[in-house]
Amino acid sequence: MSTQKDVITLLISCPDKPGIVSTVSRFIYEHNGNILESDQHSTNQDDCTFFMRISFAEETFQLAPADLRKTFQPIAERFQMQWNVRYSRERLRVGILVSKYDHCLVDLLWRWKIGELTMGIPFIISNHPDLENLAAMYGIPYHHFPVKRETRVADEQRMLDFIGDKADLLILARYMQILEPFFVEAFPQRIINIHHSFLPAFIGASPYGQAFKRGVKLIGATAHYVTNNLDEGPIIAQDVIHCDHRDTVNDLERKGRDVERRVLAEAVRMHTTDRVLIHENKTVVF
Repeated sequence: MSTQKDVITLLISCPDKPGIVSTVSRFIYEHNGNILESDQHSTNQDDCTFFMRISFAEETFQLAPADLRKTFQPIAERFQMQWNVRYSRERLRVGILVSKYDHCLVDLLWRWKIGELTMGIPFIISNHPDLENLAAMYGIPYHHFPVKRETRVADEQRMLDFIGDKADLLILARYMQILEPFFVEAFPQRIINIHHSFLPAFIGASPYGQAFKRGVKLIGATAHYVTNNLDEGPIIAQDVIHCDHRDTVNDLERKGRDVERRVLAEAVRMHTTDRVLIHENKTVVF
């Protein structure tokens, strides 16, 4: 049984100026919080934006959630902070969307089962019925939502109506559909996609075929937040694997599957443990 203690995490971004770290640390200290992790980053560019992630034990902290927000708000206003607070005991509810490829889904479910990914999975949605038995093995509800080109908007609206407020985050685990803008806007910065190339190379369809034609010596995968610009959302995690002139498109796909599942799992872990801050179209990942 895990002995990991419940923690509270503050994620902060604001204009960079003296006193931020000491003020936040003092706030935690004054309410009997024990700091467990503290990370900072400054852009050192024209905008001079400061980012901070600080985690502290909930066990000894003296403020209830509502009181924490009320008491910290004057500090946030003083430093012009955009901020968020998360309690580790409140696990994110993560809905998974998938098509026919199962490798990313299998990996996520396995990592969830062994406790590596600390999240809830309220449902799996697919535009095909093929993976229902896999979901059943893990006791997760599986819902088939066919999507047709001529009725895409209505089909996705039905899907969105079903999801409602059941999920805090959506994962596209090789879900081979381009989401409509209204769907993306319903979950801003809360949809993670795995793209089977090392972006910004080979955007769009058939990236392994594109890579084969270019004779690349590295292929990769990219996990990013979904925006309405195809495959151009803020990148969370990336990795690569070597290939050579002997590799066929099938070889690239085989090698790529391993990279895809690892990169997606890492991105999900980073998001669900509150380690990602978005700045413009980039991320700071602590």
